[in-house]
Amino acid sequence: MWAYESVFYQIYPLGFCSAPFENNGVQAENILKIRDWIPHLKSLNVNAIYLSPIFESDTHGYNTRDYRLIDKRLGTNEDFRTLVQSLHDNGIRVVIDGVFNHVGRGFFAFQDVCANRSGSRYAGWFHISFDGNSNYNDGFWYEGWEGNYDLVKLNLNNPEVVDYLLESVSYWIDYFDIDGIRLDVAYMLNENFMRRLRGHCDSKKEDFFLLGEMIHGDYNRLLAPDMLHSVTNYEAYKGLHSSFNSMNMFEINHSLIREFGSDPWCLYTGRHLLSFVDNHDVSRIASTLNNSRHLPLIYAMLAGMPGIPCIYYGSEWGITGDKKDGDPALRPAIDNPVSNELSETVASFMKLRHTERALNYGGFRSVLLTNRQCIFERRVDDERVFVLINADENDFDAYADFGTAELTDLVSGDIVSGAQPFRMKGYEARFLKAK
Repeated sequence: MWAYESVFYQIYPLGFCSAPFENNGVQAENILKIRDWIPHLKSLNVNAIYLSPIFESDTHGYNTRDYRLIDKRLGTNEDFRTLVQSLHDNGIRVVIDGVFNHVGRGFFAFQDVCANRSGSRYAGWFHISFDGNSNYNDGFWYEGWEGNYDLVKLNLNNPEVVDYLLESVSYWIDYFDIDGIRLDVAYMLNENFMRRLRGHCDSKKEDFFLLGEMIHGDYNRLLAPDMLHSVTNYEAYKGLHSSFNSMNMFEINHSLIREFGSDPWCLYTGRHLLSFVDNHDVSRIASTLNNSRHLPLIYAMLAGMPGIPCIYYGSEWGITGDKKDGDPALRPAIDNPVSNELSETVASFMKLRHTERALNYGGFRSVLLTNRQCIFERRVDDERVFVLINADENDFDAYADFGTAELTDLVSGDIVSGAQPFRMKGYEARFLKAK
């Protein structure tokens, strides 16, 4: 599966393209702006892009009006088709959001229910009681996603609904030529629907990638040969920044051992979860970390740990954004990509995901672990890569057995001695390959 050897880049298009929050119906062509970022994506060693909602919606994209129409605030279907072709021409795969749990109040079927009530042929598409009322005084009650009644929950047990959604996916694949779908709130989706979706996508396009949003619970419930290829690794997300802020590297390392270690009780060994340090729903990592010197180090951990790394647009430069200031603070418009020391460092780490098979497929073994330092090994067959991180400001002498007299520094290309102790400089991250 191509995704297992990829570095992803996430963009939230409505914010990125300065779209007004309310859908004003004015046709634009803003989504082509992403095409201008292709050189930047390639400089970061990105070879896959994940786009948050792009289809016609009421406001923020997750309240869909039309699954077969690119949001007018972003552009036309032809614009998006052109963008996908440009990305493909540059070796970049395209994954888009599939919001199948709920729709917006502007969705055609729900509008028909509002007009015709129990006489609507679409009443069975939703979870509705005509004996109650809604917060919008519709004269009937319906289920909204987690109490949000601008997000009308679909009835995925209704074959007509499933057929409609699968026909929409066929259009996305046939016309836009997308390479995968990220399933919004996958943890709430009907598992039979996901099986239908997996079989449908497999029949349409070889190596079509299905990624699910999982915030909690057992990821193995959805990581199955007949359902999803990958899910979002929120457990490791929390451990990443918490370990640096509390200067307790045990937290993230124990999470990674629990998830990807070699013992029979480890949960996801051999699986490929999507790993990230931030995204469109959480504070930017530069606003989360207490010490800015830890920014390069957390990206080293992201590049070195098991999983599929994903960078959220703008965070590679260290831009800030706090969740307490609302979603717009996390989803800004950015006009021109730039390069700075952090982004160049991130690029050098992500490049290794394309050259070192052990970083994509290797197991996880903790070699040395203190509160402020960690060394772990990624190994597949006879290939071994060691990831070294010193979160402390001071140098540290690591007594670590690398099992070899010489190591290659994968970033600098230098040959270094594997003799003990191994000197780790303050605030240093290194990738060393056993010769």
